Amino acid sequence: MTSIETVRVGRRTLDVHRPDKVLFPASGSGKEYTKSGLVAYYRAVAPFMLPHLRGRPLMLERHPDGIDGPQFMQKNTPDHYPDWIERVEVPKEGGTVVHPVCANTATLVYLADQACLTFHRWLSKADRTDLIARPDRLVFDLDPADGGDFASVRQAARLLGELLDELELPSGLMTTGSRGLHLVVPLVRRHDFDGVREFAADVADTLAHAHPDALTTEVRKKDRGDRLYLDVQRNAYAQTAVAPFAVRAEPGAPVAAPISWRQLDDPRLDAQRWTIADAAEQGRANPWAGLMNHGRSLGPARRLLRSRRG
Repeated sequence: MTSIETVRVGRRTLDVHRPDKVLFPASGSGKEYTKSGLVAYYRAVAPFMLPHLRGRPLMLERHPDGIDGPQFMQKNTPDHYPDWIERVEVPKEGGTVVHPVCANTATLVYLADQACLTFHRWLSKADRTDLIARPDRLVFDLDPADGGDFASVRQAARLLGELLDELELPSGLMTTGSRGLHLVVPLVRRHDFDGVREFAADVADTLAHAHPDALTTEVRKKDRGDRLYLDVQRNAYAQTAVAPFAVRAEPGAPVAAPISWRQLDDPRLDAQRWTIADAAEQGRANPWAGLMNHGRSLGPARRLLRSRRG
């Protein structure tokens, strides 16, 4: 008989099926976590995570048998999902897709019960059809080169942050829970994805030109050598980025965690510094402190970048 754990979430009572199902087996790099532990984690971080999810189409990374079993990525919302889970229908080539949207803690718990380990979010909101193609986030993805270490990621983040400061664009850092860091810039919803990606590419090119031995914008791996790739490809319509506080499908259940610029100097910092055991503490520290609520236009930054490049 399948075991069920009943949890009360706000006004809703939800069933967690097979709560003792091990999703993250114990290993040399981490302890064991069950589905019940995943549900408890997402309930704990909901106050910090939901502001980064509301209104955004999601892609769900599901692992029904845990991280050692098969996975699949889910965009369409199944018909059997309860009607109180928000949905949004967005255009795609040749038709539309009905994505789930996570607006409340009950939805987080329901999706965790569906063995959704990782939430990947759009960089734009779908609350207005005329603005779906206008992102309010710009993301630089910094992963170490093959064989590289996290020190190269730290260096790239510092250099990129300094350049963005010169361009008067506030930015936030986030460990990805996987290999590297994301550097996130809040935007006003004025520019389309093509314009945002073009600007991000210009910033990356400027930085790579200034530090050619350490950084590159070469798309082909064989042309990068041991240089860190400044990846701006997520800045496109219907592309996603891992959400803040999302759990990654790695041993030990590491978490994508927002960090402060001061924490970049912490000797303990790496991409998997926080796990579901302690990420809520990082959330309570509020390292972004309202940063994402104040988007910037790219117009002034473009002019400053042109002036800098001569």
